Amino acid sequence: MQSAAQDADRRIPGGTGTEETTPVRSTEELIAEFDEERPARRLSGPLARAVGAVALGVSVYALYAVFVPVQVLPYRMGFLAAVLPLTFLCYRARVRPRRHRPRRTAETEAAATEAPPAKGRDNPGVLDWILAGLSLVVCAYPLVGFDDFIRRVYEPSVLDVAMGLGCLVLVLEATRRTVGAILPAICLGFLAYAYYGGYLPVDWSLGHRGYDIDRIVAHLYMGTEGLFGVPLDVAATYIVLFAIYGAVLEYSGAGEFFVNIAFAAFRRSSAAAGRTVTLAGFLLGTVSGSGTATAVSLGSVAWPVLRRAGYPRESGGGILAAAGIGAILSPPTLGAAAFIIAEYLKVSYLTVLLYATVPTILYYLGIILAIEIDARRLGTREVELDTPSAGRLLARFGYHFSSLIAIVVFMALGLSPFRAVVYATVLAFLLSFLDRERRLGPRRTAKALSAGTLSVLPVAATTAAAGIIVGVVTLTGLGLKGSRIIVDLAGGDLLLTTAVAALAVLVLGLAVPVTASFIIAAVIIGPALQTLGVPPEATYMFIFYYAVLSEVTPPTALAAVAASAITGGDAIKTMMMAWKYTLPAFLVPFAFVLAPAGRALLGQAPLPQVLLALAVSAVAVAALAAATGGWMIRGAGVPERVLCAAAALVLLYLEPVTVVTGLVLLAVALAVHLVLRRSPDRRARP
Repeated sequence: MQSAAQDADRRIPGGTGTEETTPVRSTEELIAEFDEERPARRLSGPLARAVGAVALGVSVYALYAVFVPVQVLPYRMGFLAAVLPLTFLCYRARVRPRRHRPRRTAETEAAATEAPPAKGRDNPGVLDWILAGLSLVVCAYPLVGFDDFIRRVYEPSVLDVAMGLGCLVLVLEATRRTVGAILPAICLGFLAYAYYGGYLPVDWSLGHRGYDIDRIVAHLYMGTEGLFGVPLDVAATYIVLFAIYGAVLEYSGAGEFFVNIAFAAFRRSSAAAGRTVTLAGFLLGTVSGSGTATAVSLGSVAWPVLRRAGYPRESGGGILAAAGIGAILSPPTLGAAAFIIAEYLKVSYLTVLLYATVPTILYYLGIILAIEIDARRLGTREVELDTPSAGRLLARFGYHFSSLIAIVVFMALGLSPFRAVVYATVLAFLLSFLDRERRLGPRRTAKALSAGTLSVLPVAATTAAAGIIVGVVTLTGLGLKGSRIIVDLAGGDLLLTTAVAALAVLVLGLAVPVTASFIIAAVIIGPALQTLGVPPEATYMFIFYYAVLSEVTPPTALAAVAASAITGGDAIKTMMMAWKYTLPAFLVPFAFVLAPAGRALLGQAPLPQVLLALAVSAVAVAALAAATGGWMIRGAGVPERVLCAAAALVLLYLEPVTVVTGLVLLAVALAVHLVLRRSPDRRARP
C-alpha cells in the first residue's frame, strides 16, 4: 500500500527536490520510531500471509457480529483469543529507544536504504511463538464449558485460577510490548493494592476488607468487570469497526485525496501553508486515528511547504503536532476514548459527536487565528504548489467525503454506530471502483480488512490491561475512596478540584496512551468531579480532552517530538509552540465544567444558548490568540497581552456579568494598543 504521505517521500507538492537538506525518512519508519502504538515487526514470507489471514478472519467476524446477535462475553473472549496471539507475533519483546539517537545523515540514510534487513530477520522467535500459543489457550479456556465456567466465579477451581493468572501475565506482557512498561506497572500497582490493601485498617481512606488471590483472579478473569469488561468490548466493537473503515478509506485513496485537497484549497495567502496543514491534519486524521501518526504522515509532505513559506522549524513542528491531534478531538471519528464515553454514559455515539462539535470549532478557530498572527509576525509568504485545482480534485475524487457524511446521516436516522460504520465502509468500498488505480478488488480488500484488525492490536492490549484497573476499582471501591481524597485535598472547592483533575490526567497521559489514561482517570478522578455536581457528560468530556492533550504536553509530547524529528527543530521549543497553538483546547474544558452555562458548549442547551455560548467563547479564543501570539493590529506589548488574557479567562465563564467585564477588558486592550502603536519607538513583539 502507498499512502499519500508515502507517495510524498518521493513526490512533494510544489517542491523542487533541492531545498530540503534534512534526509527524508519513510513515513512508516518515523511512525514506528515515535508513535508509542506502533513498535511493530515487519513480518515477511509465509508468516506475514498467515498473520494477515487470521487478521482478515477477525475483521470478517467483527462485521458478522454486527448483523448476527452473539453473546457479549463469549464474543469478547473470542476476540482477545484471536488478537492476543497476533500481538506476540507482530510486536517485538524489546522496544528500541526512540529518543536521544545520533542525528542521521544523508550517508547513513543511504546505507540503510541500500542494506535492508534480511528477509525473515524480523520474524518472531521461539519465545514469541510459545507466548502466542499460551495466550490462545488462556483466552479460549473460558469458552470450553462456558456456562459452567461462569457459575464457578465465586468458587473457582485451581485450573481456573492458574489460567486467570496466566491471562493476566500475558495481557500485561502484550501491553508492555505495544505501549511500554508504564501501564503494566500501574496495573501491577493496582493488583498489589487489591491484595495488600486488606492489611490496611478498614477505617483508613484507602483500606478495604481484603481479597485473596482466588477472589482477585476470579473477579478479573471470570466476570464482566475485568479483562473482558467494557474497555475491551469497546475495542472489539466500536474501535475495530472504525479501524476497518479507516483502512478501507486508506486503500481506496482517500488519504491521498484529503492531503491533496487541503493543498489545493489555500493558494493565495501568506498564511496558506499553515491553513493547509491544519485542514489536511483534520482530514487525514479521520483515516489514521492517531495524533502522532497523523503528524508524521502529514509532516513528510507538508514540512517542505511550510519551510518554503518561511516558518521556523519549531513553529512548523508545532503546527504539525496541533493539526495531528486535532483530528482525534473532532467529529466524525474522534478518538478511541470517545467510544468508551458512549458506553459509560449509555448514550449514542452521535450524542458524543454532538458534545464535541462546539469545542472542535473553538479548537480550530484558535489554531487558524494563531496561524494568521504568525503569518504577520514571522512574515511568511505565499507558496506556489504544483497541484490540480480544488474544483478539479472535488469533481474527480470528491466522492471520498461521502462515507464520512454517511456515518453521521446513518446515525441521525436511528442506526446503531456499528451498522452506520459498516454501511459507510461498504459505501467507501463501492466508491473505490471509481478510481481504476485504487479500486478494491479481492486482494486489496483482504489487505484492507487485515490492516484494520492489525491496527487494533495495541488498543486491544491496552483496553484489556485497563480492564484490570477497572476491575480492581469496582472490587475494592477505590473509585469512591479516591474521589473523596481528591475532594478533601481541594477543600471541596470545584475550581481547585478541576485543576487537580486536569493536572492528574495530563501527568497520567505522559506515561500511558490516551485510551488507558482516559479509562484510569474516568474511574478514579471522574467520581470526584461528579461528587461536586459536575454532570457526567461534562466530566467525561473534560477527562477526554486532557487525555488527548497529553500528546502535546511537555516533557514527553510524542506528537511534538515526532514533528521535531521531521523539521529538525528543537524538541522542547516545538512542544511549547504546539502548546501555544492548542491552548484553547486546554481552557475550553474548564468552561463547560466550571461555568453555569458551560453545558451549552456541549450542545446541552436550547440552540440560541448554544450559539450565544459559541459566539462568546469565540471572542475569548480570539483574545487568547492575541495574548499568546503578541499581535493585534500590529505587534502587541505586555499591557495589551495581559488585558487580552484576562478578558479571555473572564469571558469563558459565560455569565452575563463576566461577559460584559470581558468585553470591557478587551475594549481597553484595543484602546491601549491603538494609543501605544502610534509611538514611533514601538516595536513588534515576538
